[in-house]
Amino acid sequence: MIKQLQSKRIEGLDFARALAMFGMLIVNFKIIMGAVGNGPEWLIWFTGLFEGRASATFVTLAGIGVALMTRKARNGGDLSAIKENRTKLWKRSAFLFILGLFLYFAGWTGDILHYYGVYMLIASFLIIASTKFMIIISSLFLITSQILQVTMNYLKGWHPKQPFMEYLDFWTIEGFIRNLLFNGYHPIFPWICFFLLGMIIGRLDLSKKSVRNKMLYFSLFLLITIEVLSKVLMRLSLSVLDGNSAAFLFQTGPIPPNIFYMLSNSASAIIVIVVSIYIVEKFAGQWLIKSLIQTGQLTLTHYVSHVFIGVGILALLNRLENQTLAFSILFTTLFFVGSILFSVLWRRKYKRGPIEWVMRKITN
Repeated sequence: MIKQLQSKRIEGLDFARALAMFGMLIVNFKIIMGAVGNGPEWLIWFTGLFEGRASATFVTLAGIGVALMTRKARNGGDLSAIKENRTKLWKRSAFLFILGLFLYFAGWTGDILHYYGVYMLIASFLIIASTKFMIIISSLFLITSQILQVTMNYLKGWHPKQPFMEYLDFWTIEGFIRNLLFNGYHPIFPWICFFLLGMIIGRLDLSKKSVRNKMLYFSLFLLITIEVLSKVLMRLSLSVLDGNSAAFLFQTGPIPPNIFYMLSNSASAIIVIVVSIYIVEKFAGQWLIKSLIQTGQLTLTHYVSHVFIGVGILALLNRLENQTLAFSILFTTLFFVGSILFSVLWRRKYKRGPIEWVMRKITN
């Protein structure tokens, strides 16, 4: 029974990855098509819900995956096994880092994989650290990032006429480090906190409903509290700050990733993960659930494919500029359905996706 629950728990994580991937596609394709803000208010609001949250859920899930992968070595205290796990993480870190830089060089400037590689490198040194120590480290990363945001020029490196669209000196040493650590799309300060949060969650016994319920209720409370507090503080601060400064400090959007963003999106990531586990437990035998689980198992492949195949199709259709949100959502949905069908067909014959297989072959 315990083994069965663990299996369902893992499949729940795959299901959550599929949901996060769909959210990521919504955000990325609307930006690629120049569809941001080009639609009715309700659609602008709906697509805005996924900005920063889908990626945060992805990173949290990656941290959970590392915790599960290293659980046996960590609990057993086997130094040779710990060293083997750490070496494996270093290899995967290098693979993701290089793949991400390749995507960036190919024109995908919104890449997250090279950041992933660094998250994983840092995590490799913390696989046997105590949960208390990881909470302290996360807090230090978060506080430091907030201090950096208010004391340094957060716009440095970004094109003055296209802020947060084009990074001018990414391929210089100074620009690359600044982008990686401080003001890129997913900088180490503070995005590593999502990864460490996942590593902490991965140490919990998620087969117990009591544990999941506590996580869910606390996260719902935290999400509502932070969102309300964010709006209240932005409104109250307008007496001493301009609108941009108030938003910079208190908004819960991804740019900049301030403390309010980190807390709100940590809560929403946990909610998605816990709800996904419950859904899989209740509807595990249904075709759609199985298909989404298989899709979640191939997310690295789908991430790469959305860059080359998805953007390639849009280029052929001449749909890379001035598109509507309605068309963006339609294309995203069709691409996601295609990704599901590919996953189902691929998994009939192969255990892992093509990019996942290459990574395992190189790093194991």
